[in-house]
Amino acid sequence: MEVKPLISPQELASLSQEPVVIIDTRAPEEYAVSHIPGAVNLREMFTYLATSTSEGLAGLRSQFVKLLSAAGISGTERIVIYEDALNTGYGQSCRGYFLLKYFGCPQVSVLHGGYQAWLAAGLPTTTEVLVTENKTFTLSIDSSIMVTTAQMLQALDNPAIIKLDVRDADEWRGESSSPYGVDFCPRKGRIPGAVWIEWYQMMEPSSEIPMFRPTDEIMAICQEVSITPDSTVYIYCFKGSRASNTLIALKEAGIKDVRNYFASWNEWSRDPSLPIETGEPSDRKIPALV
Repeated sequence: MEVKPLISPQELASLSQEPVVIIDTRAPEEYAVSHIPGAVNLREMFTYLATSTSEGLAGLRSQFVKLLSAAGISGTERIVIYEDALNTGYGQSCRGYFLLKYFGCPQVSVLHGGYQAWLAAGLPTTTEVLVTENKTFTLSIDSSIMVTTAQMLQALDNPAIIKLDVRDADEWRGESSSPYGVDFCPRKGRIPGAVWIEWYQMMEPSSEIPMFRPTDEIMAICQEVSITPDSTVYIYCFKGSRASNTLIALKEAGIKDVRNYFASWNEWSRDPSLPIETGEPSDRKIPALV
């Protein structure tokens, strides 16, 4: 049974009477200070870097079968995943959501507003570390949501596929290669022909607890770069996290065919044979909404 991508703190709290796996994607030291009762810490949901070669994807699958099995997850459970706040963790809980959906888990949701929303709702926390019993995680790969470098390269000359860059402004302009440092990657720039919506745009700017905008506002933003409900959209960022955040926003707004170039700029920029666009960007961007 499929479930909706977003779940509120109150809805999560009401699941206490049914089996649910809660995954905390924050750093272990943050998890140790306090976390949602019953949550297991899986920081690797954010930190694991994958390539989109056949060997890289095989390694991704193998690593997470081990991690999820050790965390007591078989893949059939209801899973809720969270980060601290949607605008501060580079979309790490959404990255976890994407990975779990790629691995074939049908019942996965992101805690809307993250841990900060849970705290704001006055719900209980704990420092108790959950002791898990090993299970066997079973893969059922959904390759339809994953874009590889080869597929992105093939899409460059296909105007029917919208290439959506959601990185921070300095990365889009080619001033920085990543959110981890200006020269973290060997090349700066953009995938040729990409349009740009900075990932922060998908969240309400004035909300005390960052939440996704209403679907009509998300669609209005998308339409500025010619994205419609019937578009095919390949999203990329640096390592698939912010792209996953935007993927959920677009799916929530009713855009049917949204896929994540998971290896993103981290892989593309390291291959000198792949084309990039540099220099001052064109007007393929949208102004900030208020």
